[in-house]
Amino acid sequence: MSDTIVQSNVTHHALLVAWGQFAQHVGLTEAIEGVEIRQKQRTHSPQTKVLEFLVALLAGLPYLQDISRDAHPLDRDRAVAHAWGQPSWADYSGVSRCLSALTLAEVASIELVLQQISQPILRHEIGLALQQKGYLTYDVDLTGRPVSNSSTSYPGATHGYMGDSLHLGYQAALVSMHSPTHGRVWLWVAHHPGNTTSCTQAEAMILAAERATGIRPLRRTGLLCQRIAELQAVLRQGEECEQQRQRKYAKVQERLQQLCQQVDTLQQEVQHLETDKQIPSKPEGSHRRLAQARARLTRCQERKSQQEQQVASSARYLQRKQAHLQQWREQLALLQTRLAQFERDNAYSASPVRITLRLDAGFGTWENIALLIEMGYDIYTKPYNQHVASSLRHQLESLTDWTPLGHDCEILAAASVQHTTFPYPLDVLVRRRTQPGQAVAHSTFLHYGQDRVVDDVPGWLTHYNGRQTIEAGIKEGKNVFQMHHLKVRSLPALALQELFATFAANFVRWAAHWLVSARNEQPDGRMKETLSSTKTMVQVGAHTSADVIWYPTGCLLRFSDQSIYAGHVLQVGTCSFQLPLLLYHNHAFAKF
Repeated sequence: MSDTIVQSNVTHHALLVAWGQFAQHVGLTEAIEGVEIRQKQRTHSPQTKVLEFLVALLAGLPYLQDISRDAHPLDRDRAVAHAWGQPSWADYSGVSRCLSALTLAEVASIELVLQQISQPILRHEIGLALQQKGYLTYDVDLTGRPVSNSSTSYPGATHGYMGDSLHLGYQAALVSMHSPTHGRVWLWVAHHPGNTTSCTQAEAMILAAERATGIRPLRRTGLLCQRIAELQAVLRQGEECEQQRQRKYAKVQERLQQLCQQVDTLQQEVQHLETDKQIPSKPEGSHRRLAQARARLTRCQERKSQQEQQVASSARYLQRKQAHLQQWREQLALLQTRLAQFERDNAYSASPVRITLRLDAGFGTWENIALLIEMGYDIYTKPYNQHVASSLRHQLESLTDWTPLGHDCEILAAASVQHTTFPYPLDVLVRRRTQPGQAVAHSTFLHYGQDRVVDDVPGWLTHYNGRQTIEAGIKEGKNVFQMHHLKVRSLPALALQELFATFAANFVRWAAHWLVSARNEQPDGRMKETLSSTKTMVQVGAHTSADVIWYPTGCLLRFSDQSIYAGHVLQVGTCSFQLPLLLYHNHAFAKF
C-alpha cells in the first residue's frame, strides 16, 4: 500500500467496510448504480437505497428499521457508505419506499447484474470441481417463508405446508452447487406462493441452474427415443383396442334401438287391445290376447332396461379408453417436443459435463425422475409416493435378502431394478431401522447414473446425506441473514430480498477468500476463525468497531480496544488479487 493517507474514519461495522471494498473490486457497486430504476431522486438515488438494502442483509439486520434504529445505526456509518462508493446512506423509511416502488422488470435487471458479477467466480469453482472430481454436484430444495396466519399485508401469500405444519406465507425454490473452495455456492433462487409444491418445480429449477452456470450435461436422447418407441407401440395397441370397443359399442347401441322399436310396437298393440276391450261386442279371447301382449311388453321393457345399462357401461369403458389414449397422445407429443429440444441442446453444447443431482422425496415423482434422467443428470433421490416405496420394497424382498448394516439397521440393495410403472431401470436401496420400543422405519433410496452405488452402500448413503449442505444453507439464510423476517410488503421487493439473501451468502464467502488471498500472510487467532465462519463474520465481524485508514489502493482496519479483535489489523486492498479462471481440460462455458 502507498504511505499516503487520504483520510481516517471510525466504523462500528468493520467487515461491512471490507465487503464494500470487495464490492467495488468486483464491480458490484458500479453495476447496480447502472441499473435503470424509474423513481424520483432527492438526497439519495434509488440505486443507493437498493445497495443499502443489500448491506443491511449482509449485516444480518432482522428488520428494515434497524438501519436507522440499531444500537449503531448503519445509515450514520459514513465509513461503510464510503467503502461502498456512496456519499451517505438514506433513512430506513426512504429505503422502504424505494423497495415498495420497485417493479418486477427492475428486479430482473438487478438479478442480471448479480449473475454477471457471479460468473467469473462460478466458472472458477466449476473448473476446480471438474479438475478434482470430474463432475459437479447440485442440490435443490424448497423452503417455506411463513408469515403471521392473520396477516393481510403480504401480497400473494397463500397457505401451504412449511416444515410439518400448514402456514400462510411463501416458498423459496433454491439450487446450490458444491464448491471446492467455499463449500456451497447458491446458483439460483425464486419466490413462489405458499401453496407451491416441490414436485411442480423440478424442471424449472434445473433449467434455471443451467442458465446461471452456462453448462449442462449431454442429453440422453437415446433413452428418450426408446421411450417414445415404446409409447408409440402402446398407443397403437390402445387404438386397436379402442376400435374394437367402438364396434362393440355400436352393436349394443344397435341392439338397444331394436329393443326400443319392439317396445314401441308392443305398446301400440297393448293400446289397441285395451281399446277393443272397451267395446261391448268385443271378439272372444280378447282378454287373453291383451294379457299376453302386456306380458311381452313387460319382458321387452326389462330387456331394454338391461341393454341401456350395458350401453352406459360400454360408453363409460370407451370414454376411459379414449381418455387414456388422449393422455398417451399428449405424452407422446410432449416427449417428441422434448426430443427435438434435447437434440438442439446437444448440437449446441460445446463440451457437456457430468452433473449429479441430489433431491429429497418431494421432487421424486416418476415423471420428474424420468425427465431429469433424460436431461442427462445422475440422480440421487427418494420416491415421492409411499405406495411406490412399498412396492419397491416388496420387489426387492423377492430378489434378495436383508443384510445387516450396523447394530440397528438392515438393508436391501439391487442394481437396475425395473419397476412396472417407470420406463428406466434404477438402483434401489431400502433401509430398515429397528429400535426397541419404536415402530420399524423404512427408507427407500433411488439412484440412476454411472456410480456403482450398490457395491458401496455406505458411500451411497453418505453421498445422499450430503444434501445437508443445502439444508444448512437454508438454516443459515433464516438465522444469519434473517430471512425468517420478511422486511418488505411488495412482490418485487420480496423477490429482491430472496435474491440478495442468497447473493449475500455467496458474497461473504468470496470476500473472505479475497481478504485472505490479498494478504501477504495468513490471518491468525480470532480473525482467522472469523473469516472461516459466515455466521461469525455477519454477527460479529460486521458489528465490531475499528479505525478505518484510507489509502489510494484500499484501506486499513485497526480494530479498537473495545473490539473482540483488539490488537488486530486487517489490510483491505482493491487491486491486489486477481481471481483465476480454471478450466477442466477443454471444457468450455457457453451461455444459453
